[in-house]
Amino acid sequence: MPKRLSVLIVGVVAVLALSSILRAQILPWNNSGLAQAANRQQTGPAGPAPKRDLSGIWDAGGAGIGARGATPAPLTPWGEALGKTHRAGDGIRMAPIELINDPLSTMGDPEGFPRNLLFELRPFQIVQTPNQVLMLYMFEKRWRVVWTDGRQLPKDPDPRWYGYSVGRWEDDYTFVVNSNGTDERTWLDNAGNPHSNEMKVEERYHRVNQNTLELTVTIDDAKAYTKPWMARDKLPLRLMPPNTDLMEMIPSATEAAEYKKVFAATGK
Repeated sequence: MPKRLSVLIVGVVAVLALSSILRAQILPWNNSGLAQAANRQQTGPAGPAPKRDLSGIWDAGGAGIGARGATPAPLTPWGEALGKTHRAGDGIRMAPIELINDPLSTMGDPEGFPRNLLFELRPFQIVQTPNQVLMLYMFEKRWRVVWTDGRQLPKDPDPRWYGYSVGRWEDDYTFVVNSNGTDERTWLDNAGNPHSNEMKVEERYHRVNQNTLELTVTIDDAKAYTKPWMARDKLPLRLMPPNTDLMEMIPSATEAAEYKKVFAATGK
């Protein structure tokens, strides 16, 4: 197997429940909207954007997967030192397969936030309630709660894999999410870009029309980076049919361990 292909498999495929993908069928079951294929978006002309409504299943297509990572702002000395401990499956910190220490692909640790937006943004569903916006992600089968009841972010939060999030409507078509309290053990992407537990993240979801949503993500982490930087800039998300059944893509620690064992035995 070519080395480049091996590296990419370690970074992505080895952490997935591959048997689930291979069993994928056409609608209504397992119409995954996988990024390797064209978006299965709504057909027909797009109507106007509904007011204050993000509900639906959204797909970024191939643009949702950033194998080589985002282009960040310059690192601080602290961020540089942390980044040097990350031996990644791709990008500027790419290491030989046997040395990769990506916690997602080598141990099946949670991908974490905002890596789930910057690296493996597979199809996800948004559900709105009177006091929450729920983000239900196909990759890892995870969810986030974005509180809309007026609460403030915690001042001294215990770190979480997916942080703490609050949201508000800036106008009838733009929903802004602010997050903090992320666990610095997670990476930002497959290239091993680091962050601290002091990182603040802003997401902007702008409903362009009935079928299109734009996502912008800004990272503000003064401990790790010399200035705030934009990791996603108006990434287009397409609305998928409402009867789409998202497949199960769950990183497995046992599968990751078996994968490493196979490669150790073959030496490839």
